[in-house]
Amino acid sequence: MRTIKAVSLFVCLSFLTLGAANYFVAENGSNGNDGSASHPWKTIQYAVDHVSPGDTVTVAGGVYNELVAFHVSGSAAAGYIVLQNAANESPVIDGDGLATSSGDMPGMIKIINQNYIKITGFELRNLVVSSSDIFPAGIWIRGHSHHIDLIGNRIHHIEQHNAQAGAHGIGVYGTSSPDSIHDILIRDNEVYDCKLGWSESLVLNGNVSGFTIQNNTIHDNNNIAFDFIGFEGECPDPQLDQARYGQVIGNTAHHIDSRGNPSYGDDASADGFYVDGGRDIILERNTAYQCNIGFELASEHSGKSTSRITMRNNFVYDNTVIGVSIGGYDQYRGTTDDCYIVNNSFFQNNTDNLGWGSEILIQYYCHNNTIKNNIVYAASGKPFLIHDSGTGSDNQFDYNLYYGTGGNYWSWQGSEYTTLSAYSQGSGQEAHSLFDDPLYVDAVNGNLRITPASPAIDKGVNLTSDIVGSVDYDGKERILNERIDMGAIEYDSASTTLKDLQPDGKIVERFVLDFAIYPNPFHIRNSFMTRIHYRLTRPERLTLSIFNALGQKVRSLQNQRHLPAGTYDILWDGRSDTGRLCPSGIYFAILQGKTKNEIKLTVVK
Repeated sequence: MRTIKAVSLFVCLSFLTLGAANYFVAENGSNGNDGSASHPWKTIQYAVDHVSPGDTVTVAGGVYNELVAFHVSGSAAAGYIVLQNAANESPVIDGDGLATSSGDMPGMIKIINQNYIKITGFELRNLVVSSSDIFPAGIWIRGHSHHIDLIGNRIHHIEQHNAQAGAHGIGVYGTSSPDSIHDILIRDNEVYDCKLGWSESLVLNGNVSGFTIQNNTIHDNNNIAFDFIGFEGECPDPQLDQARYGQVIGNTAHHIDSRGNPSYGDDASADGFYVDGGRDIILERNTAYQCNIGFELASEHSGKSTSRITMRNNFVYDNTVIGVSIGGYDQYRGTTDDCYIVNNSFFQNNTDNLGWGSEILIQYYCHNNTIKNNIVYAASGKPFLIHDSGTGSDNQFDYNLYYGTGGNYWSWQGSEYTTLSAYSQGSGQEAHSLFDDPLYVDAVNGNLRITPASPAIDKGVNLTSDIVGSVDYDGKERILNERIDMGAIEYDSASTTLKDLQPDGKIVERFVLDFAIYPNPFHIRNSFMTRIHYRLTRPERLTLSIFNALGQKVRSLQNQRHLPAGTYDILWDGRSDTGRLCPSGIYFAILQGKTKNEIKLTVVK
């Protein structure tokens, strides 16, 4: 490791000679200063107006009562403009009293037609309006912005009190043509305690192509948590007016309820995860609980389709009305086509028994969708599945595991069936499905992992990896023993307990880089990200870095971070620490702690 450390130092020094500068902001600073650590600037806006591509602005803890708009971009050559918190400090951008001071779309942070910008470590709060003429957001990204990273921010109390308007925690709107918003990374953020009117907590809308939404938590808001929208006229070219080619990984939505929202009254219709007109999006390893609807794949616009969505390896439980819904909610809506709902674990959704809910709801105009390998556990007296619209074609249901404690049923095109065999015969579906207790570990408390005797083990159908993914909900290998399990978890006694033990009970390794580097090789332009997966058997302080074949460190993905036992995914976009695209070649992901593992990555540009 001495050679690698020496090379890393050389690379860092060479980057400094390219002109990138570090600037500082503090409450006691002055905008007439030079922005150095000893003479910081006073406002964040002044700082972002005086930086160049590749520069970093570090903001000390404190409360900054301002709205920040970027008018300068980073670049592929020089790197990102980085706006970050000072180490171990939490700067606050507070919008109190400022909602009417910045036009009809105020944002705590606003990025319009700017590129290569990274924002990390801020608390954004208190942007409150009561006007149908004002549309506030914690963060706005609009136009044809690209290469924008939002990492580790907290956004709360963004509020719209007018019933005829909306607000967003984070809004990404592709409003240009032909250039899309692309290369968007939104990771490790929290959005909560927002009043959103008729809008959503985190939304990608219009001409947005190429995004990763990972490990965010959205909760206690009065409308939809995650939304991916098309066909609302945000982009002037209708052919491009769709959020598409995205990955939605490892996020959590909970306590999302539209009841009491002035725009919805008593209507319980807020989703944890909603694809409304989007296409080519993967929703995997997410959790939705105590939302009105866990997941929904639909199009609200007649003649338009939500298509090629893959919902896999998710936990969906204790939602008030529905686990997952697909198709238009009435005969005037659009279609849901060519989607996969596979290897998800459901438990007792429809908790409030509002009369129209179920674990799975198939509505109008669903075509060529596949619903397989799911575990569906309904509460007593509640429906497993409702499919009564009389519309749709070529939808496939099979290899699902159903269970309920009594009085459960399937409703299929006007007929109700109380046994799986009768439902299978009447629908012509589910030839290989089962009815049995899945033996969840602790479903009442949201642990939908399966125990050793579960009938779900090795009873699914092996679909291709592009459909079921390479890893399960916990990040373990998706197929063991040559046949996939039903549900979101692939049972493995060793990794279920997160211990790799020798016969004497001693731990072999504190951590491992499992087999999951996916995709590998990957094409930067098409795949956007490759995922590096590892598993900790007990708490450890780790560093994860990418090195090229010459032993030079090109990217620090995780630096001396102390982590509890568990499974982790880190995404790499094929760029160096300065934001430059790395050339094609072989790279090594090196995870350093007590031991070290290396895995080759091939990047093809």
